[in-house]
Amino acid sequence: MRATSSFAAAAAVLAAGASAASPNYLGFNSGATLADRSAKFKKDWVQEFTTAQNLENAPGKFNAVRLYTNIQAYSETSEPIEAFEAAIETDTKILLGVWASGVKNIDAELIALENGIKKHGSKLTDLVIGISIGSEDLYRVSETGIKNKAGTGTGPNELVSFINDFRTKFANTPLAKVPVGHVDTWDAWVNGSNKAVVDAVDFVGVDEYPYYENGKGNDIKNSGQLFDRAFNAVKAAIGDKELWMTETGWPYIGETWDQAVPSVENAQYFWQEVGCRKLFNKVPTFWYNLRDSNPDNTMKFAITKNLNTKPLFDLTCPTTFQTPEAAESSGVEKPASETGTSAPTATGGAGSGSGSGSGAGAGTGTGSATNPTETSGASFKTLSLAAAALPAVAYIAAML
Repeated sequence: MRATSSFAAAAAVLAAGASAASPNYLGFNSGATLADRSAKFKKDWVQEFTTAQNLENAPGKFNAVRLYTNIQAYSETSEPIEAFEAAIETDTKILLGVWASGVKNIDAELIALENGIKKHGSKLTDLVIGISIGSEDLYRVSETGIKNKAGTGTGPNELVSFINDFRTKFANTPLAKVPVGHVDTWDAWVNGSNKAVVDAVDFVGVDEYPYYENGKGNDIKNSGQLFDRAFNAVKAAIGDKELWMTETGWPYIGETWDQAVPSVENAQYFWQEVGCRKLFNKVPTFWYNLRDSNPDNTMKFAITKNLNTKPLFDLTCPTTFQTPEAAESSGVEKPASETGTSAPTATGGAGSGSGSGSGAGAGTGTGSATNPTETSGASFKTLSLAAAALPAVAYIAAML
């Protein structure tokens, strides 16, 4: 017993040390298609990455990107995404994405990544800062995700199997030393039934949108407090695992969501009260988003217009903030759907506002689709706003 306790304590110290040593990356999310659903090519990503690194008054250099797939849109499933070449040209760090919903295996994703490494070698692998196996898969198979018609997801056991497949495939490559994680909504991480995934990863990627927290006082002035409650609940649930903020943001235009009103002013407030106060240069952060790419989503989150380096609002971080600092939770706060309380929850679509890649070679479909090539944006068109925007992240294959 004592030996076991000592080993566990030592492991916790090592994990905490590794987390503390991790750089605090700044970046945006980037899907595989443009607003007209055409494929992105190298030149499109070069433009994105160049703009991101040269934003006026940014609180640091946004020289990282989160991808959703390794496969070039509308290509053969073995063709690596051209974002790799753009990242090499612009010296952009990459959080790789492996699409894991609606598939029986992730072989196509792994082959495309392997081909990318064969083609680019260390020029590519030296830029990889992490790998996310899946995106919001657990949310989509949750009670809330099913209620919101979020589409096909993947359960915890399957995700752990996919994570192990990746580790085995790249065990003897430079990627073996790169942290492996999974990205999901905050309430998926505090759900105890998903603990196997927490145990299997090196870092936890969190998608969190106070804008969608309807019924919880989601006025912009309360957004920082809603964010903190969910953020702290995740930290309490994952223990010593490293937390990366993989998606968050506030729309500048779109539908009023309960008390949440989209506007440029509110998008700036959220940037300041959540990004500046809580995330930037503190936690690896991938903001949602640099530009919008899904014509079917009425909520627009981009901080730039036409990738202009002069953003829609001033990105300067203030020296004081309006959000009171909350004490970190000592226990695990559960979603309201499990407890019946008023905890922040994804029932209003807090799941996300992002897009996805493709595990089948399309790199363009929505998170709700098993074949993204054929249904890009289709679910968002046919469902009501209340049903579709909920998992906004999951629903936007090309929204990035």
